[in-house]
Amino acid sequence: MKAKNIFIGGSLLVICFFGINAVQDAPSDENQEKKIINDYRVYALPMPENLEFAGEKVPVEIPDVYERMDRELLVNTYWQSNTLLLIKRANKYFPVIEPILAEYGVPDDFKYLAVIESSLTNAVSPAGARGFWQFMESTGKEYGLEINDNVDERYNLEKSTRAAAEYLKKSKEHFGSWTLAAAAYNAGNYGVDRQRERQDVRDYYDLLLGEETGRYVFRILALKEIMQNPKKYGFNFRQKDLYQHIPSYKVKVDTAVSDFAQFAQNFGINYKVLKIHNPWLREAHLNNSSRKEYLIELPEEGFYSPTP
Repeated sequence: MKAKNIFIGGSLLVICFFGINAVQDAPSDENQEKKIINDYRVYALPMPENLEFAGEKVPVEIPDVYERMDRELLVNTYWQSNTLLLIKRANKYFPVIEPILAEYGVPDDFKYLAVIESSLTNAVSPAGARGFWQFMESTGKEYGLEINDNVDERYNLEKSTRAAAEYLKKSKEHFGSWTLAAAAYNAGNYGVDRQRERQDVRDYYDLLLGEETGRYVFRILALKEIMQNPKKYGFNFRQKDLYQHIPSYKVKVDTAVSDFAQFAQNFGINYKVLKIHNPWLREAHLNNSSRKEYLIELPEEGFYSPTP
């Protein structure tokens, strides 16, 4: 089909012609290329007003602070696939993280620290940090997480969030600033203290830091801004597009478990589903010679395909 547009008396009249020559009137490759180029737009982003982290003002009037914030907004807005995945995952995991942070008196903004640490996955860093909150083994044990061949509670979202909340509270008490506590989660309290003494400044935004720690708080801020205002930054989705939390319940286990595949089948699920809900169980069995009590999470009935 081809159509001609004719203006008559100020009105648009569309006349369509049908025929075998329609294919010949398709736009040429050159015209199509021009159309794509003309239709595609990348925009500079306005700096959000009244930026703050955990109630602490971000001084974007300082030129380098403005540029660093602008960089992270641009990177995370135009890395669309990654940021959309983060938005989808947040719908599933934030309801677990938020009440624990609130219980410990840690500002809600710190849930975005987990976002940049692990992309809300049980990630493993090259240095060996693990889980949503990326604890190293020594630090995890220091904050009460069990870590051995059978069990690694860095992969337990509830317990690792509690450990992270305790760590962040201690850092806040040390620095007197939530922003510095966030930076120290990346560089360590000693690392931030050393740079503050060396440079004779006290505020995060006055410090000259390495690439990773220098970007760290700004990455948190950018993802907070985008994830709180997704449509403003061009992200469009329906509620049903987001990943959903699976209702579950917990059973107590205070004995050894010789075969978690069989254990799972006893509850109407398979081994895969058991491990999805309990990634902290690292083996196909549990020795538990001390008869410690563990809480194993199981999904409510009907949310997974039945085991064949």
